[in-house]
Amino acid sequence: MTDHLTVVDHPLVQHKLTHMREAGASSSKFRRLLREISQLLAYEITREMEMTTKRIDTPLQPMDAPVLAGKKLALISILRAGNGLMDGILELIPSARVGFVGLYRDEETLQPVQYYFKVPDSLEDRLVIAVDPMLATGNSSVAAIDLLKKAGANNIRFLCLLAAPEGVARMKEAHPDVPIVTAALDERLNEMGYIVPGLGDAGDRMFGTK
Repeated sequence: MTDHLTVVDHPLVQHKLTHMREAGASSSKFRRLLREISQLLAYEITREMEMTTKRIDTPLQPMDAPVLAGKKLALISILRAGNGLMDGILELIPSARVGFVGLYRDEETLQPVQYYFKVPDSLEDRLVIAVDPMLATGNSSVAAIDLLKKAGANNIRFLCLLAAPEGVARMKEAHPDVPIVTAALDERLNEMGYIVPGLGDAGDRMFGTK
């Protein structure tokens, strides 16, 4: 554990992740588990959100009760696999504003190529949570954070299901101000740039594609 990286070792998170890693898990089971894990990870990544108070009446008496402060947070999905995490978080935080960053990885260079960018306004006044199941090389994640900062975001957190040491190091080098929350820090990347032991391609497993 570091200030830059938080691995959520909650038993429910680890149990669900194990079932997701299994090669025989169906797409429907994979999606369900990803949605459930995303809510548990969101609980951790939103732990330090700013609070204020609101005057309310309980059935017994008035009180100053805690509520979230400031503009509604922005949830940014790094397409396409980020959508699997986003769905679960939106169930937990339905008022969140939603944006999308479209990046795909060039299989030869492993570098990200942008094809879509649409985000909420006033990012500079919002907590911005970028989500992508896999932090592998870190190239796509760094590129997405670059774009979000150019759009004004200055309070960004990154949520992923799995991370490789190489991706964590790349993110820390490029964006040391962006904390990472993940369910597991795996061993390494293989020669294809996939996380090992990992769980394969999250997008393919989520959507049943190859």
